[in-house]
Amino acid sequence: MGEMLKFEEALRIVTDSAFITGTAEIDFTSACGRVLSEDIVSDIDIPPFNRSAVDGYACRKDELTSDLEVAGVIAAGMEPLPPPGRNQCFKIMTGGVVPEECDMVFMVEDAEVLSSGKVRFRGFSLKNNISLKGEDIKAGSTVLPAGRNIEPQDIAVMASAGCTRVKVREKPLLAVISSGDELVEPSEKPAPGQIRDSNSYQLVAQALRAGASPRFYGIARDNENETFELLSRAISENDIVIITGGVSVGDYDFIPSVMEKAGVTILFSSIAVQPGKPTTFGLHPEALIFGLPGNPVSSFIQFEVLVRPLIDVMTGSNRRPAEMTMRMGGDYSRRSADRMGWHPVIIEPEGFILPLEYHGSAHISSLTGADGIMRIPEGVYRLEKGAIVHVRRI
Repeated sequence: MGEMLKFEEALRIVTDSAFITGTAEIDFTSACGRVLSEDIVSDIDIPPFNRSAVDGYACRKDELTSDLEVAGVIAAGMEPLPPPGRNQCFKIMTGGVVPEECDMVFMVEDAEVLSSGKVRFRGFSLKNNISLKGEDIKAGSTVLPAGRNIEPQDIAVMASAGCTRVKVREKPLLAVISSGDELVEPSEKPAPGQIRDSNSYQLVAQALRAGASPRFYGIARDNENETFELLSRAISENDIVIITGGVSVGDYDFIPSVMEKAGVTILFSSIAVQPGKPTTFGLHPEALIFGLPGNPVSSFIQFEVLVRPLIDVMTGSNRRPAEMTMRMGGDYSRRSADRMGWHPVIIEPEGFILPLEYHGSAHISSLTGADGIMRIPEGVYRLEKGAIVHVRRI
């Protein structure tokens, strides 16, 4: 199996092996979830004019003590009007262009309409209620930086900045292969000794969420030639290949040797983590190859802590793992502490975390109720209530 690496060293090896994907120009409406490959720059000031933030009366602040004649009405979308005369104001709607020389809009609620038709300020606040030109964004300024994972709110920013075509990183092509004679498709009812293949579909979903373009290549039976042919094809067609199962030390766990036969240089085959110790990683001239344990919790966690950071590096993403320091809401203990551990937890409304019931790396349903996974340092057997731990959201 080779030397068992510390997790931090394994992560460094994986991310140092990354290559950067190419770029594509796409319509901004299709950009959500992609990674920007260049800065987005606004072509205008935002707001593009002094804009009323309320329904009210636009006036000169130094004339508030006078009864003001209403010189007209300004609706949103109207052309700018000239400044009002002395002791005049304009009734203005939210979003309307505030005329020059007007430095305040007092709200309708603070106005008394007199029998003469004039209005009198009856409020107390002297807040100007004006969104000033360019106070949010200046023309020529960067509104979204390269490397950003585009969120729905960013689409609105792009629209406001006039950017309807955006350059993004290409999604890495990612292959998923399962191995094992015991596996059947989810649509089949397992016979004695069989189990449904669950982690392949889990990994495809994780890859989609991480920003890759995944494809499931099917189940490789415990046959070296069949596995070699499937792995070789996946390598030739993808940037990242994940094969699950067959990386331990059983008689049929031959995936590392098949990887080498396919031209993969194995950089490590054992990590000091629990779950996921037999995780394997190697390089091929055409792709980066992971051999992940067959148990679904192991494959889920190792994808999150190793494969997802790799995808971020490949796409130039500046996203970082959503890891927080939190306090334990109860006690926790484990039997073995020779490896760093990951354990599913829930986050209580008060901000504490509680470990979930967890029966081991095949207990995938433990993750469905989890808010995150806590990291237990190597050598730590017990965590007391109130102890500070690192938690990664999943």
